Amino acid sequence: MTHPIAWLMQTFALLSPVGQGILLLWILGMIAVPILKWTLGSGAERIGITIGVLLQIALVLSILLPVWGVGRTLAAWIAVSGLGWLSEVIGSRTGIPYGPYHYTTVLQPQVMRVPVIIPLAWMMMMPPAWAIGHAASAALGVPGSAVFMIILSALAFTAWDLYLDPQMVHWDFWRWERKGLYFGIPLINYLGWFLVAAAITALVGPSAIPAPPLLLVYFLTWILQAIAQLAFWRLVGPGIFGLLGMGVMAVLAWMGIP
Repeated sequence: MTHPIAWLMQTFALLSPVGQGILLLWILGMIAVPILKWTLGSGAERIGITIGVLLQIALVLSILLPVWGVGRTLAAWIAVSGLGWLSEVIGSRTGIPYGPYHYTTVLQPQVMRVPVIIPLAWMMMMPPAWAIGHAASAALGVPGSAVFMIILSALAFTAWDLYLDPQMVHWDFWRWERKGLYFGIPLINYLGWFLVAAAITALVGPSAIPAPPLLLVYFLTWILQAIAQLAFWRLVGPGIFGLLGMGVMAVLAWMGIP
C-alpha cells in the first residue's frame, strides 16, 4: 500500500496548476472561518462558509473538467445541483424525505426559500462521495459494481451530514419543526440524505471518475471538519460522530486504493 505522504504528493501532482492553487486557497478558506468569526463577530461565519463552498466547487470542477470535458461536467452539475435543490424545495415544504424543517432568512440569496448556496454544496461533495464509492467497492472486492458504488457513495455523502446538520442548525441556517435524536436532528433526515444521494448517483451514473484527487477532497473535508467542530465550534458530539462516520468511509476507500 502506498505511504500516505507519498500518495498525497502524487495526488497533488495530478492536479492542474489551477487546481493546485484552488486547493490551497480552499484549505486556507476553511482555516479562516473561525478567524473571521473571532475578528468580525457573529454572522461572519456566513462569509467564510460561502467562500469555502465556492472554492470547493471550483476545486471539484477543476478536477472533473480535464477528464470529463465541458459537456459531461456541466450535465453532471445541472443534475446534481438541480435535483439537490428540488429535493430541498419539496423537503422544506412537505417534510419529505428529510422530515419537517425550513430555512431561515440567514443565508441569502434564496430561490423558492432555498438558499442558492445549498445546491452548490450538493455538487461540491457528491463527486468526492462517488470517488469514495468507487474505491470502497474495490476494497470490498466488488470493483465495477454499480449497485455497491451507488450504496457506498450515498453512505459517504450522508456521513458528511453527521457534521453538517448540527453545525448549520447551531448557526440558525435552518430549523427543525421537531427535535430529533441526533443532537436535535431527526433520524429520518439521514435516511432522506441517503435516498436522494443514491437516486442522484444512479441517475448520473458516474464513470471514469478521477478518483485520487476527489478522494483527497473527501479526506481533507473529513479532517478539517473534525478540527473545526472539536476545537472551534464546541460541537463535540457531532464532531466525534462525524469523525467516525466519514472516517469509516475514508478508511474503507483507502483500503481500495491500488
